[in-house]
Amino acid sequence: MTDSEERLYEAVITPNSFLVNQSIKSFNFKELFNQVLVIGIRLRSGMLSKKLTKTDLRAGDILLLRATEDRITSIQDSDGLVLISQTSSKVLDKSRIIMAIIVLVSVIGLSVFNILPIVVSALVGALSIILLKVLKAEQAYKAIEWKVILMLAGIMSMGIALQKTGGSELLGHIIVEGIGGYGPRVVLSALFAITFMITNVMSNNATAALSAPIAISIASVLEVVSRPLLMALTFAASLSFMTPMGYQTNTMVYSPGNYRFKDYLKVGTPLNLIFWIVATLLIPVFFPF
Repeated sequence: MTDSEERLYEAVITPNSFLVNQSIKSFNFKELFNQVLVIGIRLRSGMLSKKLTKTDLRAGDILLLRATEDRITSIQDSDGLVLISQTSSKVLDKSRIIMAIIVLVSVIGLSVFNILPIVVSALVGALSIILLKVLKAEQAYKAIEWKVILMLAGIMSMGIALQKTGGSELLGHIIVEGIGGYGPRVVLSALFAITFMITNVMSNNATAALSAPIAISIASVLEVVSRPLLMALTFAASLSFMTPMGYQTNTMVYSPGNYRFKDYLKVGTPLNLIFWIVATLLIPVFFPF
């Protein structure tokens, strides 16, 4: 069997299946279904609490299978499993993988050693990926997330509008008048808290783009350097752990992992609070006002 012949399939266990209340280990699945391999299980309710081979199967559970097209017929002929999807396994091109890694390392190296700005080195890297035929131009074009670009364009325009209209300066004055008397560290802490709350309901890039003009205005009013405040909002904008819509990966695992909204709050809130305390204490040390 070669990689090019293999496919991934999903099969759901029927209510009358002989697999119900059985585990993969309790019978030889591979022999029973003509060399079909079980490589994953998605339980109908809850998460895996045991090893994959020792988990008792229930009606509605979905098995991720790997097999060739001719061998999967043993599943199609079974009354206990129903195929619901299939996808072809991609053959890995090692030469392209190596070239992609070399380009990635080069982009990072050029930026780290200050040979080229990160934007320029990234553009050179993207162009190199196409010229080296690691990706076709059409594939590169399709990989662009236009929704993200349009959203950032809108948010950055809003940030510029806040600066031009004096909105960021007004918000900066309001924050400074409220807590500015307690010192710049407290203002930094408050800005950090506001930013990590916003980033859990809005994109982190958008949050940073929107908050940056406000941080600069606050620094101007307090007559301190803006770098500590900008570093604070940069870190805070990345703390999107508290909600499933805080970041793309949060959303991606929400349904497959059978998570609930409160699961994100349970784990994300303490984590954000720890970062908040550490940032309040250490950012002014490494980036003095």
